[in-house]
Amino acid sequence: CISIILMSFALAENIQQKVDKEIKAAYNIEEFEFDAILVSSEIAKDLPSIFGRDNFYAIKIDSTLLGYAYIGNGPTKTDTFDYLVLFDNDLIVKKAKVLVYREDYGGEIGSKRWLKQFIGKSPNDELKYGDNIAAISGATISVKSMTLAINKLLQSIKILHEKNII
Repeated sequence: CISIILMSFALAENIQQKVDKEIKAAYNIEEFEFDAILVSSEIAKDLPSIFGRDNFYAIKIDSTLLGYAYIGNGPTKTDTFDYLVLFDNDLIVKKAKVLVYREDYGGEIGSKRWLKQFIGKSPNDELKYGDNIAAISGATISVKSMTLAINKLLQSIKILHEKNII
Protein backbone atom coordinates (compact mmCIF):
# COMPACT_ATOMS: atom_id res chain seq x y z
CA CYS A 1 0.00 0.00 0.00
CA ILE A 2 1.38 3.37 -1.03
CA SER A 3 0.99 6.10 1.54
CA ILE A 4 0.97 9.85 1.34
CA ILE A 5 2.95 11.81 3.85
CA LEU A 6 0.92 14.81 4.92
CA MET A 7 2.23 17.57 7.09
CA SER A 8 -0.65 19.99 6.84
CA PHE A 9 -2.11 21.94 9.69
CA ALA A 10 -5.81 22.36 9.20
CA LEU A 11 -7.21 21.46 5.80
CA ALA A 12 -10.67 19.96 6.04
CA GLU A 13 -10.60 16.26 5.20
CA ASN A 14 -12.76 16.61 2.06
CA ILE A 15 -10.55 19.44 0.77
CA GLN A 16 -7.38 17.51 1.63
CA GLN A 17 -8.60 14.48 -0.33
CA LYS A 18 -9.30 16.62 -3.40
CA VAL A 19 -5.92 18.35 -3.12
CA ASP A 20 -4.13 14.99 -2.80
CA LYS A 21 -5.90 13.67 -5.89
CA GLU A 22 -4.96 16.74 -7.97
CA ILE A 23 -1.32 16.64 -6.84
CA LYS A 24 -1.03 12.95 -7.70
CA ALA A 25 -2.47 13.56 -11.17
CA ALA A 26 -0.60 16.78 -11.95
CA TYR A 27 2.83 15.55 -10.86
CA ASN A 28 2.22 11.89 -11.82
CA ILE A 29 3.21 10.64 -8.37
CA GLU A 30 1.74 8.48 -5.60
CA GLU A 31 3.79 9.52 -2.58
CA PHE A 32 4.75 13.04 -1.62
CA GLU A 33 5.50 15.33 1.27
CA PHE A 34 3.18 18.29 1.77
CA ASP A 35 5.06 20.89 3.83
CA ALA A 36 3.39 24.11 4.91
CA ILE A 37 5.27 27.27 4.01
CA LEU A 38 4.79 29.82 6.72
CA VAL A 39 4.85 33.41 5.53
CA SER A 40 5.47 35.87 8.35
CA SER A 41 2.62 38.23 9.17
CA GLU A 42 4.95 41.14 8.39
CA ILE A 43 5.35 39.96 4.79
CA ALA A 44 1.84 38.52 4.41
CA LYS A 45 0.19 41.87 5.16
CA ASP A 46 1.76 43.34 2.00
CA LEU A 47 0.76 40.47 -0.31
CA PRO A 48 -2.27 40.79 -2.60
CA SER A 49 -3.40 37.22 -1.72
CA ILE A 50 -4.09 35.83 1.72
CA PHE A 51 -1.33 33.62 3.12
CA GLY A 52 -2.16 31.86 6.37
CA ARG A 53 -0.75 28.86 8.13
CA ASP A 54 -2.77 26.34 6.14
CA ASN A 55 -2.97 27.41 2.51
CA PHE A 56 0.52 27.43 0.96
CA TYR A 57 2.64 24.30 0.67
CA ALA A 58 5.81 22.91 -0.85
CA ILE A 59 5.31 19.59 -2.63
CA LYS A 60 8.34 17.33 -2.28
CA ILE A 61 9.57 13.79 -2.79
CA ASP A 62 12.49 12.80 -0.57
CA SER A 63 13.22 16.48 0.13
CA THR A 64 13.33 17.26 -3.63
CA LEU A 65 11.04 20.18 -4.47
CA LEU A 66 8.47 19.42 -7.17
CA GLY A 67 6.44 22.59 -6.82
CA TYR A 68 3.95 24.49 -4.71
CA ALA A 69 0.27 24.32 -3.85
CA TYR A 70 -1.91 27.28 -2.92
CA ILE A 71 -5.46 26.85 -1.64
CA GLY A 72 -7.62 29.95 -1.79
CA ASN A 73 -11.16 31.17 -1.51
CA GLY A 74 -12.96 33.54 -3.86
CA PRO A 75 -16.35 35.28 -3.75
CA THR A 76 -19.33 34.51 -5.94
CA LYS A 77 -22.55 36.52 -6.09
CA THR A 78 -23.82 35.30 -2.71
CA ASP A 79 -21.25 32.79 -1.44
CA THR A 80 -17.65 31.64 -2.02
CA PHE A 81 -15.67 28.92 -3.79
CA ASP A 82 -12.45 27.15 -2.84
CA TYR A 83 -9.74 26.69 -5.43
CA LEU A 84 -6.32 25.11 -5.79
CA VAL A 85 -3.40 26.34 -7.87
CA LEU A 86 -0.38 24.09 -8.41
CA PHE A 87 2.95 25.53 -9.50
CA ASP A 88 6.02 23.76 -10.78
CA ASN A 89 9.36 24.52 -9.15
CA ASP A 90 9.90 27.36 -11.67
CA LEU A 91 6.71 29.04 -10.36
CA ILE A 92 4.73 28.34 -13.54
CA VAL A 93 1.07 27.38 -13.08
CA LYS A 94 0.79 23.65 -13.61
CA LYS A 95 -2.91 23.32 -12.77
CA ALA A 96 -5.86 25.34 -11.49
CA LYS A 97 -8.88 23.59 -10.01
CA VAL A 98 -12.10 24.69 -8.34
CA LEU A 99 -12.38 22.41 -5.32
CA VAL A 100 -15.76 23.46 -3.92
CA TYR A 101 -18.33 25.70 -5.59
CA ARG A 102 -21.21 26.70 -3.32
CA GLU A 103 -23.66 28.52 -5.55
CA ASP A 104 -26.32 27.47 -8.07
CA TYR A 105 -24.99 29.64 -10.89
CA GLY A 106 -21.50 30.22 -12.22
CA GLY A 107 -20.13 26.76 -11.52
CA GLU A 108 -18.88 26.61 -15.11
CA ILE A 109 -15.63 28.14 -13.86
CA GLY A 110 -14.85 24.65 -12.62
CA SER A 111 -14.69 23.21 -16.13
CA LYS A 112 -11.32 21.80 -17.15
CA ARG A 113 -11.60 23.52 -20.51
CA TRP A 114 -11.99 26.99 -18.99
CA LEU A 115 -9.36 26.44 -16.29
CA LYS A 116 -6.77 25.29 -18.87
CA GLN A 117 -6.16 28.92 -19.82
CA PHE A 118 -4.30 29.46 -16.52
CA ILE A 119 -1.78 26.67 -17.19
CA GLY A 120 1.62 28.05 -18.15
CA LYS A 121 1.04 31.45 -16.56
CA SER A 122 3.90 32.87 -14.53
CA PRO A 123 4.32 35.64 -11.96
CA ASN A 124 5.24 37.92 -14.88
CA ASP A 125 1.84 37.49 -16.56
CA GLU A 126 -1.13 39.78 -16.09
CA LEU A 127 -4.55 38.23 -16.59
CA LYS A 128 -7.38 40.30 -18.02
CA TYR A 129 -11.01 39.23 -18.12
CA GLY A 130 -12.31 39.33 -21.68
CA ASP A 131 -8.80 39.78 -23.10
CA ASN A 132 -6.54 36.84 -22.30
CA ILE A 133 -9.14 35.19 -20.03
CA ALA A 134 -12.35 34.05 -21.71
CA ALA A 135 -15.75 35.10 -20.43
CA ILE A 136 -18.48 32.59 -19.62
CA SER A 137 -22.09 33.62 -20.18
CA GLY A 138 -24.00 33.34 -16.91
CA ALA A 139 -20.84 33.16 -14.79
CA THR A 140 -19.50 36.69 -15.10
CA ILE A 141 -19.04 37.32 -11.38
CA SER A 142 -17.32 33.97 -10.80
CA VAL A 143 -15.07 34.36 -13.86
CA LYS A 144 -14.01 37.83 -12.76
CA SER A 145 -13.46 36.58 -9.20
CA MET A 146 -11.31 33.61 -10.28
CA THR A 147 -9.33 35.81 -12.69
CA LEU A 148 -8.69 38.39 -9.96
CA ALA A 149 -7.74 35.65 -7.47
CA ILE A 150 -5.19 34.10 -9.84
CA ASN A 151 -3.82 37.54 -10.74
CA LYS A 152 -3.33 38.39 -7.06
CA LEU A 153 -1.75 35.01 -6.44
CA LEU A 154 0.72 35.46 -9.30
CA GLN A 155 1.66 38.90 -7.93
CA SER A 156 2.09 37.42 -4.45
CA ILE A 157 4.24 34.56 -5.74
CA LYS A 158 6.44 37.10 -7.52
CA ILE A 159 6.93 39.06 -4.28
CA LEU A 160 7.67 35.90 -2.28
CA HIS A 161 10.24 34.86 -4.87
CA GLU A 162 11.86 38.31 -4.89
CA LYS A 163 12.13 38.14 -1.08
CA ASN A 164 13.74 34.67 -1.38
CA ILE A 165 10.94 33.02 0.59
CA ILE A 166 10.32 30.60 -2.26
